[in-house]
Amino acid sequence: MSKYKEAGVDINKGNDFVSLIKPKAKKTNIPGVVGNMGSFGGAFDLKKAGFIDPILISATDGVGTKLKVAIETEIINTIGIDLVAMCVNDLICEGAKPLFFLDYFATSKLKISRSVKIIDGIIEGCKQAECVLLGGKTAEMPDLYNNNDFDLAGFAVGALERGKNLPRRINDNDLLIGLPSTGFHSNGYSLIRKVIKNENLNYESPNPIDKNNTIKDELLIPTKIYQRALAPLISNKVINGLSHITGGGITENLPRILPNQLSFKIDLDLWKLPKFMSWIIEKSEMTEQEALKTFNCGIGMICVVPKNNLKSFSAHLHEIGETFYIIGEVKKNKKNSYQGHLI
Repeated sequence: MSKYKEAGVDINKGNDFVSLIKPKAKKTNIPGVVGNMGSFGGAFDLKKAGFIDPILISATDGVGTKLKVAIETEIINTIGIDLVAMCVNDLICEGAKPLFFLDYFATSKLKISRSVKIIDGIIEGCKQAECVLLGGKTAEMPDLYNNNDFDLAGFAVGALERGKNLPRRINDNDLLIGLPSTGFHSNGYSLIRKVIKNENLNYESPNPIDKNNTIKDELLIPTKIYQRALAPLISNKVINGLSHITGGGITENLPRILPNQLSFKIDLDLWKLPKFMSWIIEKSEMTEQEALKTFNCGIGMICVVPKNNLKSFSAHLHEIGETFYIIGEVKKNKKNSYQGHLI
């Protein structure tokens, strides 16, 4: 009779892995956590977290084919930050405070030292997002994944008090303020990988824009998590709307929060496209319109801010050392528009 271990799944190794990450995950605890990681489900007490009449908001995502870059370069310690970021940045666009995060990690064969690096990235992401890693699932599936392959998915839950959700009261002439991205974040990597291959380069090649770095250094910069910067502005009602610029770019994501009668007008000359992103766009021969629909183009989050709130918004971001660009306005128009040139 064959044993499960002989089929490629080692339950004892899985238990050892959970024992290793439990104390690490505990360091992300926030008020509201009930019990310990390792039960059949994670428990969270909303009242202990300070909520009176809460609405729960949930989000789930992955990191796309950026994962392949991490696997092929063996730089796997930051991909977990991307995973958390892609979920919690969506949550805060609803006006929610991220509370807890759960991960799904599947691999061909569990290698504990390697797997801990991945979970360490998730834990760091949770710290940046000010939420707890409440639980997760680790699966060995040798017939589905090969060699060092693995997959990651994330699930985040946040909460807000009833009636305090975003977007709210977006009006004509509200300002559109962009917060910079840290590179490509986690979108467009299928195209990026194709461009690099077509240019006869690899991830170890020098960055064609900055020879002091390699291409892998540029591609594996973690996605920025905006929770700490934006949470006070959300709670103080300085912001009326937030748009997380992911797949679909500004063109597809910003209209998701605008009322039907309003549109955006953005001046592309008001910020600079990241240099390596510009190089990828040039080599792919895509148009400016295609670029704005494919990449974040240097803007990771767009805030809708009434002009009367600009002083408060600016003062807060200056105080914490965050860069921002006033990139346009909300307008009474049926057509979204860009002026100036990105490329």
